[in-house]
Amino acid sequence: MEPPVKDDRPINEMIKAAQVRLIGAEGEQIGVVTRDDALDRAANLGLDLVIVADNADPPVCKIMDYGKFKYEEQKKKNEARKKQKTIDVKEIKLRPNIDAHDYDVKMRAMNKFLGEGDKVKVTMRFRGREMAHQDLGLKVLHRVRDDLEELTKIEQFPKMEGRQMVMVLAPK
Repeated sequence: MEPPVKDDRPINEMIKAAQVRLIGAEGEQIGVVTRDDALDRAANLGLDLVIVADNADPPVCKIMDYGKFKYEEQKKKNEARKKQKTIDVKEIKLRPNIDAHDYDVKMRAMNKFLGEGDKVKVTMRFRGREMAHQDLGLKVLHRVRDDLEELTKIEQFPKMEGRQMVMVLAPK
């Protein structure tokens, strides 16, 4: 059999240790044997000798079908990646003099994002003379915080970044 190129796990003739602790194909403990004896046993079964713990003394080797082992390992990784939830940061932009209905629409969107497990970045944009009335924008952000209090925790309190005030909410 050809030794694998990509994997760093030594198999068959790539194993350099003189003696190895051998585990059989069915998972049974065989004990400490010479490398050549372990290779012969694996070859007789038509399987590979694979190091499973090389930091042990002597290294632990198992008799297994290496191709099948790699396939199963890849399947597990893919399954774990499928179940993994990436947390996105969704941005909602508001203005200081937002209308009641517009506010309700933005709140529904925030509830939806938080329900999906995403963080919400609430941005209050100031234009022109609104910069002189930042307290109005802060009141709107406090209203958002109070309305979402049971669903969220504040990850970043409102702070000015240029002409906008930013607050980040994360689901509890």
